[in-house]
This record gives sequence, C-alpha cells and structure tokens, in this order.
Amino acid sequence: MPSVRVSSFAVSIDGFGAGPGQSLEHPLGIGGPAMFEWFFRTRTWRTMHGNDAGETGVDDAIAARGLTGVGAWILGRNMFGPIRGPWPDDTWKGWWGDEPPYHVPVFVLTHHPRQPLRMAGGTEFRFITDGIHAALEQAKAAAGDKDVRVGGGVATIRQYLRAGLIDELHLAMAPVLLGSGEQLLHGIDLRALGYECTQRVAGERATHVVLRRPSSAEDSP
Repeated sequence: MPSVRVSSFAVSIDGFGAGPGQSLEHPLGIGGPAMFEWFFRTRTWRTMHGNDAGETGVDDAIAARGLTGVGAWILGRNMFGPIRGPWPDDTWKGWWGDEPPYHVPVFVLTHHPRQPLRMAGGTEFRFITDGIHAALEQAKAAAGDKDVRVGGGVATIRQYLRAGLIDELHLAMAPVLLGSGEQLLHGIDLRALGYECTQRVAGERATHVVLRRPSSAEDSP
C-alpha cells in the first residue's frame, strides 16, 4: 500500500534539521552540510551527480532505498529556492541545475502562484497555494501506486507531522552539534500522535531511526 514518508532526513544530535542563516550561500543553513556528510559520501549521492565513486555500506543502502518507489515529492518553498515573497520572474528553477534528481512530479508549497516548471529528466515542479492537504491530495494522485515523499524542509515536515499525515519518518542522526537553527520535533508529541520507534540501524556515519504509526507497512528504513 502506498505511504507518505520522510526518508533520509538528517538531524543533528541536538535536534536541528537545518542550521541558522539559510540563504543562497547557505541553503542548509550555517553548519547544515555537516549533517549530510553521511549522504554526500555515498555511492548513491555520487551516482546522482554523474560520478561512479562513493562509499557503499549501510548508509549507501539506506540512501538508495529512500529513493526507491517514490512517485511524487512534496517540498516547502525554502527547499526549492531562497526567494521570498512574490516570484519576481521565472528565472529561478531550483538548486539542482537543468536536470533535478527527482524525475517525478514535485509539489512545492507556496503562498504565491507560479506556472508549472518542466525540467529535463522527468521532473515537473508544480506550485501549490492551497496548503498541505491540497498538495498531498495532488501528490497522491500523481504518484498512483507509489509512495509520496515529503522532502522538507523542517517547517513542512512539522506541518505534516502535526496533522498526522506522515506514515513513516526516517531520521539520519548525524554526530554533529549545531547549537541553533530549526528544531525538527520541538513541541510535537509524537507519542500522542501514535508514532513508535520501529527500527534503529547504525550506519557508517549516521544512526538511522525509523518512526511509524502502528498501521504503517513493513519495517525497513
């Protein structure tokens, strides 16, 4: 059965999912890239960027699994780009160049309308102004019998968690301290929402924790 999931979302030991001061120069916030070292070193990441090198092992297998079976993505506007307020024009096409790594429809949450943006490799960004439920409804329709992956950022995941709309939450706990930034789970009672820790796997550079609600499908990060 298709699910709505968060996969390979890196968090620091002190609970931050992004560093402070997000900008064009620091899309993950200051210090944020350190949380993703486990991912950046994998063969999966390097293959996505046209490089055959990279580490194999637990982290790589989990990173690859997180990209399998995904029929649509949902992103917050900050994950698409650093622009705030009304779109000044259509020149900004995301962080990823001409061929983003998604290869499926991507639904971008925003308060400001914009025409769909088709990119090379099958990615199409669709800009949703009607909120998280409308985005999820459209993403499920686009995904068909595949999963919908909520890619972030922190504020977007928090909204979907609070609404009880995420079936599976896979966190990659990185051995770094950020000190400040965007807290992922602060003020969210996951237990009251019905989530349980169903799996913990030690990778080479991160510890992988899977949270699910009891009705969710089989246990694998």
